[in-house]
Amino acid sequence: MFEKLEAIEDRFVQLEGQISDPAMIARQSEWQKLTREHARLSEMVTTFREYKKAGAELQEAKEMLHDGVDEEMSRFLKEEIASAGGKLEELAEKLKFLLLPRDPNDDKNVIIEIRAGTGGEEAALFAGVLLRMYTRYAELQGWRTEILDSNPTDIGGFKEVVLVVEGHGAYSRLKFESGVHRVQRVPATESSGRIHTSASTVAVLPEAEEVEVEINQNDLRVDTFCSTGPGGQSVNTTQSAVRITHMPTGIVVSCQDEKSQLKNRDKAMRVLRARLFEKAQQEQQAEQAMSRKSQVGSGDRSERIRTYNYPQGRVSDHRINMTLYKLEQFLDGDINEMIDALNTSEQAELLKAAQT
Repeated sequence: MFEKLEAIEDRFVQLEGQISDPAMIARQSEWQKLTREHARLSEMVTTFREYKKAGAELQEAKEMLHDGVDEEMSRFLKEEIASAGGKLEELAEKLKFLLLPRDPNDDKNVIIEIRAGTGGEEAALFAGVLLRMYTRYAELQGWRTEILDSNPTDIGGFKEVVLVVEGHGAYSRLKFESGVHRVQRVPATESSGRIHTSASTVAVLPEAEEVEVEINQNDLRVDTFCSTGPGGQSVNTTQSAVRITHMPTGIVVSCQDEKSQLKNRDKAMRVLRARLFEKAQQEQQAEQAMSRKSQVGSGDRSERIRTYNYPQGRVSDHRINMTLYKLEQFLDGDINEMIDALNTSEQAELLKAAQT
């Protein structure tokens, strides 16, 4: 482990020199790639340096005690040795986790697709609640969001909405949100006060860069049409909405949020690229002998992952059996406690797998 950490520290020092080189700074795409790698290694190198410093202090205290000191100094040194030993164990454990295999997509931006599932209008309204929750969370993290496409309903919900979240580490924090989100509440349209259960599905896709997904323009069929609003009403008399079909895979993406056909096409291509990237990853994983055991749940969109119970004010994640009684705050974007628990569970699974 320590040989590997020494090599990582050497690489970190090398990166420090490269990213401060004016010649490298001039090559922006390469420079940004190096700065991302530098940022990724930073915590590991800092922790390793703390470990080495604590080890040196422990060794020094042991040598002083061995050389012979008075009783008061002896008590002090023994306390220092115990403290340094505990710190070493703690740092060693942290280094084990930091050395675990990382998801290569963790630093990427994400595209979140939210679709109303079972439950009709109530499911569509809940899709809107989830959109607000993720938008608020992104704001609290200092990330940028933009709606790429939406299909609103007459009463303020969404049949489907696609959101991009741009920020360092966005995928690492949001990747476990994929799946079925179930809500239990009394709908606003329910006069008898009866609790209904409905659901919306969420898909979280890492946004792919153009170099990662090569798309042959001859494989695309691009159709244009007038954009529509709630109830199918026309909101734009020009052919600005875009529908792109990737013929080899049958993947269809549409975008109508912008008045410009060119902007709608660009947004649709971002979503198409992300879906093709995800498809390629799934195929690659299917070929492997073992699927990603490290992931909390399968992440499959058909899997019920979480329940939001309004009468009891609770939110429960079924993958890690965690329940929080702060539904209002959770839906206002305060979801870090749940995300931290999901990440901790993933790390524990990875560590367990590494030891077998």
